[in-house]
Amino acid sequence: MATEPSRLWRRVLMPLIAFGLLFQLSACGDNDAEQRKAFTDFLQNTAMRSGENLPSLSEDQKQKFGHYVSDYAILYGFSQQFNHVVESGIKPVTDELSAIHSAQDYLTHRDTLRQASEGLSVLAQQLQTAHSQADSSKAGLKQPEELKTVYDNIYNQVVTQPANATAVLLPGLQALSQSAVQTGDFLQQQGTRVTFNGAAVQFPTQDQVTQYNNLMNSLRDNAAVLSQAQRAIQDKSQ
Repeated sequence: MATEPSRLWRRVLMPLIAFGLLFQLSACGDNDAEQRKAFTDFLQNTAMRSGENLPSLSEDQKQKFGHYVSDYAILYGFSQQFNHVVESGIKPVTDELSAIHSAQDYLTHRDTLRQASEGLSVLAQQLQTAHSQADSSKAGLKQPEELKTVYDNIYNQVVTQPANATAVLLPGLQALSQSAVQTGDFLQQQGTRVTFNGAAVQFPTQDQVTQYNNLMNSLRDNAAVLSQAQRAIQDKSQ
């Protein structure tokens, strides 16, 4: 049988315990609201103005954003993968193609261009995988509506638009670089049966002229992709 003091303590302690739990829940809610506000402000005032070059988070920012750090990791992870594709795949190829100004340049740049373009198909697959993973991770997020609106905007800017544009760009860039390499290979195969005169080239037979013209037509068909790739590099650097 419980003593009177025991009943008294229960009457005193139970309301205090309940009040303590309520205070803890309220504090957690306030903490999440602060983290959400800090993260939203960061997205609007820093990340949105960084273009595709998202900054890494400082330890202080990680503390302020709390569990929203994982939301940012989706954006940042894809931006790093995209930067790798541009710097390791697109830029070396555009640098080589931009250096070709004459027929003889196809010869001198064919080996370095071949090497630069070989990895484009692999990088395209890596980027597609990174895009799919980012979409899947984003679909699993549970965000309040005001944060979701801001997050969706920057996701479109950092992930969706670059991924879609590059998915179209890479095959065309690969086709252009392959045509340039084939032109260099063709000129190499002609040996002494080809003459270079400044930017012009001369062949002794009509068959050679026809083959060379076909290669030039293939280059012209894909030439626009070079300027598109250069703009992509320029946009990323801004």
